[in-house]
Amino acid sequence: MKRHFDEELKELHKRILKMATLVQEAIFKSIEALKNRDKVVAQELINSDRQIDELELEIDEYCIDLIARYQPVAGDLRYITTGMKINAELERIADLAVDIAQRVLQLADKPLLKPLEDIPKLSRLAQEMVRNSIDAFVNKDVELAKRVVLSDTDADKLRNLVQDELVDDYMLRDARTADRAVPLLLIARHLERICDHTTNIAEDVIYMVEGKVVKHHPEKLYNL
Repeated sequence: MKRHFDEELKELHKRILKMATLVQEAIFKSIEALKNRDKVVAQELINSDRQIDELELEIDEYCIDLIARYQPVAGDLRYITTGMKINAELERIADLAVDIAQRVLQLADKPLLKPLEDIPKLSRLAQEMVRNSIDAFVNKDVELAKRVVLSDTDADKLRNLVQDELVDDYMLRDARTADRAVPLLLIARHLERICDHTTNIAEDVIYMVEGKVVKHHPEKLYNL
C-alpha cells in the first residue's frame, strides 16, 4: 500500500511540474507578445488558457482522490493539501498572463510610449519566482522558499517604478497618452500580482515543511 501511495505522490509531483511549466511559458509569451506587439501570439495565449484550466481541475480531483483512498496524515497530508493550494495559485497566475495578453491586444496597433525596460525586468523576476517556488516545493527547500517571499519587495519596487514613470512623465504631462499608458500600468500590476501569488506558494511550502504559518507575519521568516 505504501509503495503505491508513494508512486501516486510522484505522479502528483509530475502534474504540478507540468502546470508550473505551462504557467512560466504563459508569462514569457505574454511579454514577448508585448515586446513585439504580436496580436497572433497574444490571441494564441488567450485561447490556450483552457488547457491550464482543465489541468487545474484534473490535479484537484487527483488530490481529493488521494486523500479519500489513503487518508494520509501529518507530512503526507500537508504535502497533498499544499499541492492543491499551489495548483490554485498557478491557475490564477495563468489567468494574469491572459490578462496581459488582452492588454497587448489593446496596444498592438499603437506605437509604444517608450522602450520597454522595467516591465521585462519585472517579468523575468516573476518567472524566476515561479520557478524557485516550485523548486522549493519539490525539494522541500525552506531557504529557497524564504528567498522567494523576500523577493516580493523587489517586485513591488519595479511595479512602482513603472507606475511613477507612466503617470508622472506621460499621463500628467499629456492626457492623450492615457490610452497607451493605462494598459502598460495594468500589465505592471498583473506582473506584480503574479509575484504575490508566487509568494503565497512559497509561504505554503514553508508551512508544509516546517508547520509554521508565515503569511502576514514576515518577521517569522528570520526565526526559521
